[in-house]
Amino acid sequence: MRSTLTYRYWFLFLTIILVVVAFINISLGSVSIPVKAVFNALTGGEVEKETWRYIITDYRVPKAITAILVGGGLSLSGLLMQTLFRNPLAGPFVLGISSGAGLGVALLILGSSLFGTWFSFTLTGSFSLAAAASIGSFVVLMAAMLVAGRVRDTMAILIIGLMFGSITTAVVNVLSHFSDSERLQQYIFWSLGSLGNLSWVQLGVFSIIIIAGLLLSIFSLKALNTLLLGENYAKSLGLNIRRSRYMIIIATSLLAGSVTAFAGPIAFIGLAVPHLTRQIFNTPNHKVLVPAVLLYGAILMLVCDTIAQLPNSQFTLPINAITSLVGAPVVIWLLIRKRKMIF
Repeated sequence: MRSTLTYRYWFLFLTIILVVVAFINISLGSVSIPVKAVFNALTGGEVEKETWRYIITDYRVPKAITAILVGGGLSLSGLLMQTLFRNPLAGPFVLGISSGAGLGVALLILGSSLFGTWFSFTLTGSFSLAAAASIGSFVVLMAAMLVAGRVRDTMAILIIGLMFGSITTAVVNVLSHFSDSERLQQYIFWSLGSLGNLSWVQLGVFSIIIIAGLLLSIFSLKALNTLLLGENYAKSLGLNIRRSRYMIIIATSLLAGSVTAFAGPIAFIGLAVPHLTRQIFNTPNHKVLVPAVLLYGAILMLVCDTIAQLPNSQFTLPINAITSLVGAPVVIWLLIRKRKMIF
């Protein structure tokens, strides 16, 4: 009972921190906007300049929501993979999903002379990159699902997923070698990640996919807790290992694949946030860990985005670099301080 009460206090505290950090993130940017004007714009009040309202409602708020979805989605998918493979080094992209998305984008940008016409005929405008990344992720997902149905050993799936990633990375390297500098630069910019390029329509599609992955994760809570005891013990308890494996892989693919499709490959968050969360919520119960990593990941992503956008400056740093530069030293410090990894 005492632990449950403590967890509730932590959830309340993290929720308040999330709201505060989100407001700070929306308040800061290349254009200096008074805090009162930001609050009025968010609550529908009067704003001194209409351009301020436009910047807040059409750029900063979607970017903040994107950061929350990206942080929560990657953190949850990382937790799912670490539990499925019972490996603290497993992340959301171990199945090659991110590499598949990168291959799809590389075929669109670097190999546009062969595939650009087909993609532009299928989807035009700002959805093209997201569509290409989604198709690449889906192809790798189907390969992972096929392997999951034929291989009994979960660790073998992990190794095969890493091999899928190596193959797709090799193809991207070949395409990069034969592409011109302008297209190569465009692909590099995409690979650095970005949270500020989504419209409200894209954000709506992104949110639906993340919610679908979250629902599948919630349906898998019992299986996740059981898998911590080992697959043999889970089978003795009546758990359908193959069906549970499918559910977890699909949930991870929806979460990590959609993040990569709409925001690019974001490093560190999915791998580290589950470990950072366990420093506070010292429990193996996924009914506690799932909402905890969602909150923790969203907060950390908002903090990294606030640092990356360099308040009152026209320059924006790559979000992919900030997540690693800010987060990795924190994880190293925590692990040295605790002297062991909670898992």
